[in-house]
Amino acid sequence: MQLKSEILSWLHTGQLKADEQMPSENEIAGRFGMSRQTVRQALGELEQEGWLYRLQGKGTFVSAPKNKPAADQPLVGMLTTHISDYIFPHIVRGAEAVLRERGYGLMLSSTDNDKDKEAQNLKLLLGRPLQGLIVEPTRSAQGNPNLNLFLSLEYNGIPYVMINERYAELECACVKMDDDAGGFLAAEHLIQGGHRRIAGFFKTDDLQGVNRLKGFRRAHSQYGLPLHPEYVVHYATEEKATKTMDALLALLEGPDRPTAAVCYNDELAVLLLDAVRKAGLRVPEDLSIVGFDDSMLATATEVKLTSVSHPKAELGIRAAELLMQMMSGSGPGPGAPIDVVFPPSLVIRESTRSISST
Repeated sequence: MQLKSEILSWLHTGQLKADEQMPSENEIAGRFGMSRQTVRQALGELEQEGWLYRLQGKGTFVSAPKNKPAADQPLVGMLTTHISDYIFPHIVRGAEAVLRERGYGLMLSSTDNDKDKEAQNLKLLLGRPLQGLIVEPTRSAQGNPNLNLFLSLEYNGIPYVMINERYAELECACVKMDDDAGGFLAAEHLIQGGHRRIAGFFKTDDLQGVNRLKGFRRAHSQYGLPLHPEYVVHYATEEKATKTMDALLALLEGPDRPTAAVCYNDELAVLLLDAVRKAGLRVPEDLSIVGFDDSMLATATEVKLTSVSHPKAELGIRAAELLMQMMSGSGPGPGAPIDVVFPPSLVIRESTRSISST
């Protein structure tokens, strides 16, 4: 999935163009330190999805863009942190359906959660005849070094909508879910189930994670439940696979190990299932786990995850509809900090159970 996301970013940012030959499997494997089998699987899936094509005896080549607009077709840009994995395809498809119905072409781009790439892609998009832009901010809790590029959008009269969160420095339209309420729901479910030692794992380089942590803490406060400092694990994106695993293993070895955990998203919850197994414990018998986003990963493991829902496609649809209103002059103007907020709900499955409170 990571390799597919990287290759898609090459295609969407123009690093590889239509009918250009892809690097060989050996070259890609060496570049990323992956096995040829992993590379072959990623290329095969991209071929099945229509991004690549093979010529017998010659190699793998880039297909013509799926969504290349006609010369006279108005164009909208969409910049997300990722494109190919997790919940992002659902968001993109929701927005694309609305735009296509109204006669707009969609130019996709990805930052790979890197602020330098965000700057590169914003410059690329500003060089195109865009009518509007949908943006997911990159590491939104760490400030906005690309403020001048967003100001350039406003100066040039290009309306834009942010999704999932907005940079604190900007006054703009934003379509998101109520992450604070989601963190509260997840913790409340466990507290009402008798759990008193609840760990929380939150990615805090984006505001979604910061707000989910706030809701988690708020639930403890509202129910009068002390929150042990060591039970709260915050991490940056690049620490996901190391800091969180080590922290949970250490907690599970302690004398007062947690009986439950709330995770920043389903992806992390699935990762932490391995830590539980490594500790010789079981979910939910020894540890209840709540994920976030109700993604396909929530039902892809042997333990089906209780998870907080995310609007996904509906979020993309609403962002596109709001942008269309702004482009027609009937929506909020530049500098109008309108929020469209989706309330969360909890999807209860088999990764959580009630226990006797002590």
